[in-house]
Amino acid sequence: MEEKLPIKRLSRLTWLQAIIIGFIFYLVVYNSNTPGHIIPFTLLTTSGILLVGHADIFLMMLLAKYFSIRSRKFSTYRVLLTYPVSVLIYLLLRPCFSYVSGRTWSFWDVGSFFAFVGSGIVINTLIMLLHNSVLLYEHKLYADLELSKLKTANAEASNLLLKQQIQPHFLFNALNTLKALYHKDTHAADTYIVHMANFLRASIFHHASRISTLEDEVRLLSDYLEMQRIRFGEALDCTITLPEETLKSYYLPSFSLQPLLENAIKHNDFTREDPLRVQISQKDERLIISNNLQKKKMKAPSTNYGLANLAERYRLWSGDEIIIKEGRDSFSVSIKLLKNEYSNN
Repeated sequence: MEEKLPIKRLSRLTWLQAIIIGFIFYLVVYNSNTPGHIIPFTLLTTSGILLVGHADIFLMMLLAKYFSIRSRKFSTYRVLLTYPVSVLIYLLLRPCFSYVSGRTWSFWDVGSFFAFVGSGIVINTLIMLLHNSVLLYEHKLYADLELSKLKTANAEASNLLLKQQIQPHFLFNALNTLKALYHKDTHAADTYIVHMANFLRASIFHHASRISTLEDEVRLLSDYLEMQRIRFGEALDCTITLPEETLKSYYLPSFSLQPLLENAIKHNDFTREDPLRVQISQKDERLIISNNLQKKKMKAPSTNYGLANLAERYRLWSGDEIIIKEGRDSFSVSIKLLKNEYSNN
């Protein structure tokens, strides 16, 4: 996005400067020994400042069409043009001041000539200093905005990269399971592939989304859960107890729940006699995913994408940390539920 001149702000500052200097001029002349013609002199002084100020704004607008307002050429040409223009404006006002004061105007009046040239230079310098302060402030705002956009873009890129780590891992496991099922139970394999298609369809639909409603996350998890139930049967017991209001009112980073369930399945031993029990519930404004701990004696190879992936995406997107608790017989992950304002980020 190209940086633009703050025309309205510059114009308002010019008017403010003209009014202040005009008022000071009025007070000085009023308290002098010659307060005659005070109002016309004040109006002419104010008009001169307004003309010089808006001439500077007009020249900046003209130069901005050809040069960046941060460039050296812009600043150089602005100085070279505004000073002659401001001097010319004050020289054109010179006859008006002479007329108001009742004096005979003469172009060859050297003292008057240099007085008005000096006035033009002084007023233009003051105006340029004030206008430069506005430009510097706008430069800072623009730089902060660009930095904010870069941070957002970086967070989005990191979020997408982390999400992309999930899909190949899931596909590898799912296809291996599907292959094994077709050798044992064709009907179960057909049901499995239906849920797998639903899961992948939702994955593609939400591929670019950063935040999902809790309801969508639970729906996505349900297809994954059904796939795992086909695979493990009664050895996997997962219970979701979340109020309808919570499902519709809160948000999570996309693909938050499925990796947590997969993490529990991956690192625990479980059978029909000793099932893996996973509970997903709410406590205050946090989502609690807990399971009984039955660690595998032989650790499975890990890509470290699960909890670390979720923790990093959650930190990037909300600034909060997930809470992991591991006891002797239980393991839980606590995630703060995000409110509506995050859905537009």
